[in-house]
Amino acid sequence: MNDTLDVAQDAVGVETSSVVADTTEYVGGIMATLADSVGDSIVGVLYAVIALIILLVMYKTTKNLIVRAMEEKHRTDAQVRQFTAMWKYAFMLTGVVVVLVSLSGSLAAMGLTVAFLSMILGWSLQRPVTGIAAWLMVMIKRPFKIGDRIIIQGVRGDVLEISPTHILLGEVGGTVGGEESSNRGILIPNAVLFDQMVINYAVSKETKYILDEVPVRVSYDSDYRFAESTLIASAREVTREIVEELGREPEVRAEFFDSGVLMRLRYQSIAVDRQKISTAIVAKIVEAFANSDRLGFAYPHSAVEYRMSEDASLPPVFREVDVANAGDSGKRNIK
Repeated sequence: MNDTLDVAQDAVGVETSSVVADTTEYVGGIMATLADSVGDSIVGVLYAVIALIILLVMYKTTKNLIVRAMEEKHRTDAQVRQFTAMWKYAFMLTGVVVVLVSLSGSLAAMGLTVAFLSMILGWSLQRPVTGIAAWLMVMIKRPFKIGDRIIIQGVRGDVLEISPTHILLGEVGGTVGGEESSNRGILIPNAVLFDQMVINYAVSKETKYILDEVPVRVSYDSDYRFAESTLIASAREVTREIVEELGREPEVRAEFFDSGVLMRLRYQSIAVDRQKISTAIVAKIVEAFANSDRLGFAYPHSAVEYRMSEDASLPPVFREVDVANAGDSGKRNIK
């Protein structure tokens, strides 16, 4: 019985091996026939298309996994968008390499093709290539990220998008005074990052606040100490959460000017809400000054004061003349 089973298993194994061999030979014959009929280039194109489809499926799958993992770690939307953009461009570069290999037929031919294309790009597309290098620098060094408020080439705005060729800024100011968003978009070429100074309002999460000030002109006849405490209390009330987080109280710096004392109220502020916070502080200060008789704003004006005094502040020469005139008038009156 066992001998019969062994013989049956051997027969099945031989039959299976022959079927696999026949199938492999058949597929190889089909590919050879296809190559002979349509040419090697068409086969390379088919390989490239299949590889691109596989890469697309891999990109979609890995992107969803990465986004889910970053959301579980409570990453910000700006960080998720920035990382997924890098992931997309990495797959695009891989797809380009796969297409070149498929169409070239070998790595050596691909190397020659890449070298030729690099030479052409270096001659005719110098600025775009510089922009891509600047984009890589931003992705690696991260001098700023999506959501930061920066100044490039004198243009102030919030970073909305970072692409390999341009940076999209949401303009701040422009159509209005101050630092309110104008809802206009500005495209900045990445290539200028190597030539221009870039100012970032908040370079990290720990330094997301900036120093701001509200200048207040106080009259000479105001109570200086009371004015100082009033300004500090107004700023502390508006920026209470920032003061509690940083442990830094508002402060006042003062200097003289023609009509009074210029008191500079300085405090920590959020870059994107700078205008809103300063406006709230100004409203508090105006209300406090209006409700107090010890405080007053200084403004350019002229004042004339008349004082009656028996001892006139005149030079000695004029005093002698006045005495002499008084004596002569007395003599005349006696005669």
